[in-house]
Amino acid sequence: QVQLVESGGGLVQPGGSLRLSCAASRSLFDIHVMAWYRQAPGKQLDLVARITSGGSIIYTNSVKGRFTISRDNAKNTVYLQMNSLKPEDTAVYYCYALYYSDYWGQGTQVTVSS
Repeated sequence: QVQLVESGGGLVQPGGSLRLSCAASRSLFDIHVMAWYRQAPGKQLDLVARITSGGSIIYTNSVKGRFTISRDNAKNTVYLQMNSLKPEDTAVYYCYALYYSDYWGQGTQVTVSS
């Protein structure tokens, strides 16, 4: 099993930055895929960024050049650095792990508004 604990959400003005953290209960080397998803009000859950145990990274087109996914293996933590935030980035952000099964964090709210 994998427990995921997220932190770092909040309210930020357009153009601002936030960093989300996702602490996993086991080594990231054991986890096949770590990812961030988001769900805006009334919309479906969408992939934002994904990083594999081998270091392969993908981003959804709308966040390329603005968001960066990274990991600290020593802390078993994955980060999502979000820059140049837009109102359309407003959503609940969920951390995800694939370790023989799907695991999800509790979600953290990100609100981009002036």
